[in-house]
Amino acid sequence: MGPPLGPSGEAPAETPPGTSPGALPAGARSAGETPAGAAASPAPDSSPTPGPLPPDATPGAPAAPGAPRTATPAEQSDYRAAFNAARLGMAVLDDDGAVVTANPALGALLGADPARLATEPAADLLNLGHDARTWAAYRDVLTGRGGRLRCTRRLKQQDGQPLWAEVTVDPLPESGAADGGRPRALLSVADISDRRGLQARLRKLRMHDPVTRLPNRAHFFERLAAVLDPAEPSAGTGRIGLCYLDLDGFRAVNDTLGHRVGDRLLHAVGQRLAFCTDRAGYGRRGAHLVARLGGDEFAVLVEDSTGTEQLSELAEAMLHALRQPFDLAGQRLSLSASIGVVERAAAGTTATALMQAADTTLYWAKADGKSRWTLFDPERNADRINRQALASTLRPAIERGEFTLEYQPLVSLDGGVLEGVEALVRWRHPQFGTLGPNRFITLAEEEGTIVELGRWVLRSACRQARLWQLQRPHAPIFVSVNVAVRQMWDSDLVADVAAILAETGLPPRLLQLELTESAVMGSAGRPLQALQALSEMGVSIAIDDFGTGYSNLAYLSRLPASVLKLDGEFVRGFRDRAQANPADATIVEALVGLAHRLGLTVTAECVESADQAERLRRIGCDTGQGWYYARPLHPERVSSLLDG
Repeated sequence: MGPPLGPSGEAPAETPPGTSPGALPAGARSAGETPAGAAASPAPDSSPTPGPLPPDATPGAPAAPGAPRTATPAEQSDYRAAFNAARLGMAVLDDDGAVVTANPALGALLGADPARLATEPAADLLNLGHDARTWAAYRDVLTGRGGRLRCTRRLKQQDGQPLWAEVTVDPLPESGAADGGRPRALLSVADISDRRGLQARLRKLRMHDPVTRLPNRAHFFERLAAVLDPAEPSAGTGRIGLCYLDLDGFRAVNDTLGHRVGDRLLHAVGQRLAFCTDRAGYGRRGAHLVARLGGDEFAVLVEDSTGTEQLSELAEAMLHALRQPFDLAGQRLSLSASIGVVERAAAGTTATALMQAADTTLYWAKADGKSRWTLFDPERNADRINRQALASTLRPAIERGEFTLEYQPLVSLDGGVLEGVEALVRWRHPQFGTLGPNRFITLAEEEGTIVELGRWVLRSACRQARLWQLQRPHAPIFVSVNVAVRQMWDSDLVADVAAILAETGLPPRLLQLELTESAVMGSAGRPLQALQALSEMGVSIAIDDFGTGYSNLAYLSRLPASVLKLDGEFVRGFRDRAQANPADATIVEALVGLAHRLGLTVTAECVESADQAERLRRIGCDTGQGWYYARPLHPERVSSLLDG
């Protein structure tokens, strides 16, 4: 049904189409515009809209104060001419949302005769019922409960080409004319396809890496967030996989051949990775996303993964592809990569957690030797987290006094007499309980707290040894303290030992310092000078775990050592006569003979039985240490042994 006409054949003056102040020219957009493809909530238009005049008002005459003015027939004709000539597609809608009249621009936009659009529901023409939010806002405009509605819609032209349109619906003032006030809203439709196309091209530039033409970091994390969005139901496996890749030694390419060759190499790497993932995707477009995250780091996101086997096959394929030589700038380059692989259920995980796991696993692959892929291991990761927790609390633990010492006896193999004890540090951790040195000594060396901890151990052990000396002055026992390599370099060990001996009153002959074989063999400069100074002071130097390190026997004669401690691996060969390895006995016998010829005494560790002790005694070992004699003891237990 067409619009009701007045006596002159024109639309009634009360509802001049196209006069809404909210209408915008083609392509215009106001601030607060709804993003493309999304519905916008209605926003009331604050622009004043002239209302209709009473029918008896004189056209052109001044209106009474506060009274609205009705357009004259000439003005109505001008409005109609402007409505029809406008380049912006427009239509007047009734209170049911049907088109009352449409201008030619709207007909051209929709590919239909404007006259045939009359009575057509605007919601069907422009897909305004696509989502509930837009539909509700649209109905509010028609019923007078809402202001302007603006949204973006994707339409399809008659030739099948998509058309992006910005749709605006503005309320018209109520009419008191004979038409019953049916015209309720002004619809305007602008073709923004060119603008959308430009936005798409700009987005592609913004979301892609210019060197490799792959998706960049922003694109990758946008896709990852969408995959992990719990509001988006998945019809696939519900799992997700990630390969986090870093090129091994790429910096050398930039440094030696220049950044231009480096960029060409990155581009070639990206192509090979994309080829591998295309093959692994089995033709499913979008199943895998290859992205360059920055520098020489790449990531491959696998949606709806089928398990760790799929990810491991993909990682192996990428490693194989990258190991093939690259021919660039007339040079043949070889390359390798390290890959961290993570595969898990998408539900319950986050982008941050997934990337942390991938980064940790990549670090493992690097630490394990590079040119390999490593699968995320929850147990290994838990151990890493525990290590980090311990490392972060080491220094405060020293200040809080959470460390304590236990002492393991060193017994003469010949007479069974207690000659000394080795001080072993324990950490009474408030969360993890009592921890042995194997749980935190390496961390202390890495974090640099080993100097402070070692100084505490040395002072505590010397103070306790002095008490034992006073307890049994006729036959005092010595105390043996382990010294880390970093203590030799990061502190003045000689000055520390001298100060602590003076502070505690312990004679230097009752102190023995243990250093591992790998720490002293081949050492020169400051460490060797420190050992010589300590030896001249009267402190005994013991080489711990001898036989497992460098075993530079020629250098051994030049060290100021007085004791060799045989590693427990040799001693364990004496545990069972039936399974004893004759070579172990031969090696131990040779080491003992060599040590004695150099003027050194020999201590055997890990003695666990009387048979072991007897066989070691016959070979010539001087001192034994192990559970056969005693486990590490509290100082009070050692005191009771001295009293007994």
